Amino acid sequence: MNWLTEVFGVAKPIIAMCHLRALPGDPDFDPQRGLSWVIEQARADLKALQAGGVDAVMFSNESSLPYLTKVEPITVACMARIIAELFDDLNVPFGVNVLWDATASIDLAVATGALFVREIFTGVYASDFGLWNTEVGRVARHRKAVHAQHVKLLFNIVPEAAGYLAERDLADIARSTVFNARPDGLCVSGLTAGAETSVTAMGRVKEAVPDTIVLANTGVRLENVAEQLAVADGAIVGTTFKRDGYIWNEVDESRVRAFMEKVERTRSSTAGL
Repeated sequence: MNWLTEVFGVAKPIIAMCHLRALPGDPDFDPQRGLSWVIEQARADLKALQAGGVDAVMFSNESSLPYLTKVEPITVACMARIIAELFDDLNVPFGVNVLWDATASIDLAVATGALFVREIFTGVYASDFGLWNTEVGRVARHRKAVHAQHVKLLFNIVPEAAGYLAERDLADIARSTVFNARPDGLCVSGLTAGAETSVTAMGRVKEAVPDTIVLANTGVRLENVAEQLAVADGAIVGTTFKRDGYIWNEVDESRVRAFMEKVERTRSSTAGL
C-alpha cells in the first residue's frame, strides 16, 4: 500500500481539477458578477465532479492567465475564501494548486486543510511567462516552518508551456529530483492543459524511479485512460470533464460518470497484477 491508497482509498486514483473562474486581481475577473459568482460556479463544478464519482479534487486558479510565478496576496485570500465556502459540500479528499507559486500553494493547503499540492518545485525554465526559476530548498524550509510536513508534494517535472533550460534527459531529471528533493510524487505533462501526456515519457520516468509515485498530469481522456493507467499510478484530470471537452466550460456530470465507469473497469481488470 502506498500513500495514494491511504489518502484516496483506491488504487490508481483520479484527482479531478476544480478550475476556479478568474479571481479579483486577474485580468479576466468580472467585477459585475463578483466573487460570489465564482464561488457558485465552483460549487456547481464540485458537485458534478463528486456526483460523477471522482476520487479527489484539486482546486486551482486556472483562469488567472497569464500566470505569475509569485502571486499577489489577493489570489491566495480569494482561494481560501472559496474553499471555506465549499467545505461543507466536500466529501472527497482535496488538494490545491496556486499557479505557479509553490510557497503560496503550501500556505493555502495549511489554511484550508488540503492534503496535497501540485507545483513546479525544481528546475529553471524558459516559459511563456518569462524566465522561470525555482528554489526548492527554500520551499522545503518554508514547509517545515509552517508545519506542513503532512501535505503531500506533487512535483510537475515537465511543466506546461515551458522547457528546461539545460539539455537534460527526462529520466535523469526524475532521478536527481527524487534524490535531491524527495517528492511525494512526480507529475508528467503534455505541452498545455488538455494535451495528452506521453505514455512513453511516463514509462521512462517510472522505470527511472520505480519506487516513486508517477501521475499522468494532462490530457487523460475516456479514449486513453486505460492506456495511461497501465503505466501511471493515477491521473490528474480536468479538461475532459468539461462540457464538449473544452477547458473553459463547466463540468459535465455525464462525462465524469462515463469516465469513472471506464476507470472502475480498468481497475477491476488490473486488480492483483
